[in-house]
Amino acid sequence: QLQLAESGGGLVQPGGSLTLSCVGRGFTLDYYGIAWFRQVPGKEREGLSCISSDGSTYVSDSVKGRFTTYSDKAKNTVYLQMNDLKDEDTAVYYCATDGLKFSTTHQIMSKEALELLYWGRGTQVNVSS
Repeated sequence: QLQLAESGGGLVQPGGSLTLSCVGRGFTLDYYGIAWFRQVPGKEREGLSCISSDGSTYVSDSVKGRFTTYSDKAKNTVYLQMNDLKDEDTAVYYCATDGLKFSTTHQIMSKEALELLYWGRGTQVNVSS
């Protein structure tokens, strides 16, 4: 069974940094890409970034320059490095995958939420002074 688990959330002051982790179980990053999303209650889920199995990355314009994503295949983990955090970055952050081998970042980010079959439970990030 393919599973994802996020960690690393917490409380951080504006301007601070956090690195979120997404550990994969039951599959290998050699074959599957992982995307990061966030959601604020009452708002639509927002796609942030993606890394494909070949290491190609995508970062949304909304966070480009502040957020980056990378992977450590030895740990089967994808990271979301978040710098210069702002109050509006407060949200629950999720990682997800479509569970299809060798999907490109475009293919993954183009899918509706229901088409991304595997999601972690999320990790809360609060940016506040």
